[in-house]
Amino acid sequence: MPKLDLSSITVRTGSGYPGDLAARMDGRSQMALGDAGGLTQFGANLVMLEPGALSSLRHYHMEQDEFLMVTQGICTLIDDDGEHQMQPGDCATFPAGDPNGHHLANRTDAPAAFLVVGTRTPTETAYYSDLDMMVTQGPDGSAFTHKDGRPFQGENKDD
Repeated sequence: MPKLDLSSITVRTGSGYPGDLAARMDGRSQMALGDAGGLTQFGANLVMLEPGALSSLRHYHMEQDEFLMVTQGICTLIDDDGEHQMQPGDCATFPAGDPNGHHLANRTDAPAAFLVVGTRTPTETAYYSDLDMMVTQGPDGSAFTHKDGRPFQGENKDD
């Protein structure tokens, strides 16, 4: 099945972020293209952003590389170096272990989309640049904590 039938791939919405942070992903949806094609060594997702939506909270990965390419509309890449407008065909890379917190924002009045490809590793730790939060992933799932390891409930909760 080399050619994917995009109309048969489930569009996922929502977020795995804890507490009130999940609402920050309103207007974001994605299709797991790599999963649909049976890939196991890397993930490939098409992420769609409605006007005003964010791709994620600003973050960086310790074990996984990320590559992205804008495929539709205009996205603003926000990273530690500032803001960078990206249009279809523009690419960005985020090597594992580089503490450059990043995400994309759609600041236009039209939909935007990008392809993101990343390494799949058995474990992972990611840090969130603008919050005292990290996530660890392993065989038993994901856990959001403060950077010192205390459980993280959400930005407006007593953690």
